[in-house]
Amino acid sequence: MTKRNVMIVTIALLLSNVMSGIDGTIVNTALPAIIADLHGLQLMAWIVAVFLLGTAVSTLLWSKFGERVGNKTAYQWATLVFVVGSLLQGLAPNIWLLILTRGLAGIGNGGMISLPYIIFAQLYPKVRERMKALALVSAFYSFATIIGPLIGGFLVDYLSWHWVFYINVPIGLLSAAMVQVFYRAQRPSPRQAPLDRRGALLLVGLLVSLLGGLELIGLTHLWVVALLLGLALACGAGLIMTERTALDPVVPARLFRNHRLVLDFVLFTLIWGAFVSFLTYAPMWAQGLLGTSALLGGATQIPAAFTNFGGSEAVPVLRRRFSPHQTLTIAIVILTLSFVVMRLLSPTAPFWLLLVAGAFEGFGNGACFNELQVKVQVDADPADIPVATSFSFLIRMLSQTFTTAIFGLVMNQHLAAGIAKHPQITMNMMNKLSDATQVGQLPHAWLPTMRSILYSGLHAIMLLALILMLIALILNLLAQWREQRLA
Repeated sequence: MTKRNVMIVTIALLLSNVMSGIDGTIVNTALPAIIADLHGLQLMAWIVAVFLLGTAVSTLLWSKFGERVGNKTAYQWATLVFVVGSLLQGLAPNIWLLILTRGLAGIGNGGMISLPYIIFAQLYPKVRERMKALALVSAFYSFATIIGPLIGGFLVDYLSWHWVFYINVPIGLLSAAMVQVFYRAQRPSPRQAPLDRRGALLLVGLLVSLLGGLELIGLTHLWVVALLLGLALACGAGLIMTERTALDPVVPARLFRNHRLVLDFVLFTLIWGAFVSFLTYAPMWAQGLLGTSALLGGATQIPAAFTNFGGSEAVPVLRRRFSPHQTLTIAIVILTLSFVVMRLLSPTAPFWLLLVAGAFEGFGNGACFNELQVKVQVDADPADIPVATSFSFLIRMLSQTFTTAIFGLVMNQHLAAGIAKHPQITMNMMNKLSDATQVGQLPHAWLPTMRSILYSGLHAIMLLALILMLIALILNLLAQWREQRLA
């Protein structure tokens, strides 16, 4: 491939980060309007969780698909699945169809954002050139997360929430077309080991049944929840047994015998689990408690978009003076401060304090990701670097999926408890509270009580996120102590 072709393909793949970044921030900005229109406050967590679940479930499967048909073809299929899912989300007439099509888009997203990392390794065999390309990935993603809330707020305020899904359709089609025309891909090498179909099916069954069981707690009969969790347990046991004998396992068991790598995975799980709480519920805090517009609600994510890039760029500088775990300690402390701020906020705290919390969250998250991603590749055995990198991505997605489900459960419990104490307030009224265009329809005398109910749920979620960060800090400090002891 010529340098011109390599650059054009790189831009095409960077568009996948733009789409993913826009989707995450623009949908979170539009969530209050979506749930107000489709009456789905109790299912709000599903809108976020099912997308993350689809992404998590499909990530390793797309990489296996790419090994057999080629990463170029796999990327194009993944992008087209995401585009179709986005289009159908915008057309969804009810909350259940929206959730279903959001899961479809998540499946496409799993390949659309993971396969480019594999392709970059082929486009840039020299490590230094590849690092420059990956720096562009962070820059493009940060740019997308900056414009996403602004575009989302504008579309919701002046058009409708449906347009936040349509916007990615032309971008996805353009990316797939550019890859088709300019990417001269190598033919995939023939695979000797058969595809681990049983392991893939068991992995999907495990994740879907576990998430479904968590989400349905309090919403359906206890025996349904128990049945789903029992199915998850059975799938998990079957997956462990299958992967022991599979020639090309979906989840290699040898990864978990590397203790340093396991610690990296655990830190990823805790940090990303806490991170998703701010990403999902900060716009709700602004719109539901402070009565801001969707545009200002989305603006809570803007400081994080700027500081995320700064935190990522700060890691190489910090590594000149500090060890990996010392660098992680600094990053974790800064990220933890964001949840300390959120936990201390009152229901009437000024809007600018949300922006301060967002700035801490962005810097800490960017630094944690950069350092941890490098640590995964350093701590893994050389032969396991590709699968360890893919699995670390899966871990992040799983963490966001399951903690979103747990946060949704916490919110639903607080909403139910608050409504039970105040029979005059209904769930339909709580749905309208988070939409500035409909809040005027609510009884003015009951607004303080309704906001107090919403605040109790948001406050509890931020406390849980803070606990996750403190656990991550303790584990990393123990690893840092061991690191210094062995030095």
